[in-house]
Amino acid sequence: MESKYVIKVIVAIVLMIIFGVLVFLTVKHVVAYREVKNVNSNLDKKVHKIKIGFSLGTLKEERWIKDRDIVMAKLRQLGAEVLVQNANNDDQDQLKQVKYLLDQKIDVLIIVPNDLEKASYAVSLAQKEGVKVISYDRLVTKSNVDLYISFDNVKVGKLMAEYLVKRVPRGNYLIINGATTDNNTKMIKEGYDSVLKPRIESGDIKIVKEDWAPNWMTEYAFNSTDELLQKGVKIDAVIAGDDALAGGIIEALSEHRMAGKVLVAAQDADLAACQRIVEGTQAMTVYKPIDKLAEATAKIAMKLARGEKLNVKNTIYDGKYYVPYYVLEPIAVDKTNIDDTVIKDGFHNRDEVYRNVVK
Repeated sequence: MESKYVIKVIVAIVLMIIFGVLVFLTVKHVVAYREVKNVNSNLDKKVHKIKIGFSLGTLKEERWIKDRDIVMAKLRQLGAEVLVQNANNDDQDQLKQVKYLLDQKIDVLIIVPNDLEKASYAVSLAQKEGVKVISYDRLVTKSNVDLYISFDNVKVGKLMAEYLVKRVPRGNYLIINGATTDNNTKMIKEGYDSVLKPRIESGDIKIVKEDWAPNWMTEYAFNSTDELLQKGVKIDAVIAGDDALAGGIIEALSEHRMAGKVLVAAQDADLAACQRIVEGTQAMTVYKPIDKLAEATAKIAMKLARGEKLNVKNTIYDGKYYVPYYVLEPIAVDKTNIDDTVIKDGFHNRDEVYRNVVK
């Protein structure tokens, strides 16, 4: 009996040892499997580098070159691959370039539309491919983009008009808007109209001409202004759609020896405009810190690529849908605060801005 008991004990111990070994091996196998799975998962993440497509309607104006360079730098800092295309104010080229970007299997499309309506087809192509779309600074209308990011363009118009009205409360105003194909032009007009309307109705301000420059052409702004001056029309103040148009307007004023005598307001804080401001031929510009716009765009693009929520509270109506709207604040700049804004932020170098000013 005693020997049988000893045998049973020995067998039980052996079985326990075997069971323990099996449990150990099983746990070891599971842990190893999970480690391999995690490694493979991490490798997959590294292999799939986020790819962002950036389609610009134009690089004609100085500001768009800044936008391109800063957005690219910010995205690369965040680890994305960036593919950039420039349509040179050609709607068909922009469509072809968007198709090319989609063929490259981009995760997100950032688009600056050349035409507010025609670009909606390019957006629809991206949406069919499951690619998220950010409408950058210019809104693509009736397209239901995933995000529109820009400065408060209505406020841009208000800032220009408020500046001029404060200094020229009565007189003849000339308005040269940007292209009708850019939704920003409509928003800017909404802004300055809200300021000018009561003064126009009272008779204090007269709009001698309101025009729209196709493709934001500087030459058109020059010719439109020169035509009025040739006719002897008195101009006291000018609202220009952007600084490039202001350049054409001021060139025409200069040929009639009126540069600096007529107040000109515009937007973008281009280097040439900032130089004109300190020289006294342009009254003001609306500064839009592109660094902030580009950084926000880059971060949001990465979130969209990863399928994360944006938590953007504002919306804007695109003519058919209400789309998320990330809005930034513009800043009015003239000779009195150019050092504390444009130059302090490093948007332009002080020596370049004051290059033509005699010390």
